[in-house]
Amino acid sequence: MNKNLLNIETIKKYVEKRKIDWTVHCLNRLNQRNISIIDVKNAINTGRIIEYYYDDYPYPSCLILGKSRKGKLIHIVCGISNELVHMITAYYPDIDKWERDMEKRRKSDGVL
Repeated sequence: MNKNLLNIETIKKYVEKRKIDWTVHCLNRLNQRNISIIDVKNAINTGRIIEYYYDDYPYPSCLILGKSRKGKLIHIVCGISNELVHMITAYYPDIDKWERDMEKRRKSDGVL
């Protein structure tokens, strides 16, 4: 797999062409979290990659920060192969776990 595929422009192009693998896990999570497929697509189109996971298996993946149609911030985790974007999960980021900009993880204080 070419790591150069893991960029927001390629992901947007695959989404636009409907080259998307919606995993059962992802669809279940979207349903549980009341996130629509349209909002996931909108978040990708308005978003940018904030973390890369090149060593993920079976495909390198990334975390995208984007916005729903109503402007609510969404995180999307997706992988990419030579043919498809593999949607893994999507969620509304939690202020307890993320900095205000929802781009950087909060530092853990070590207390569980």
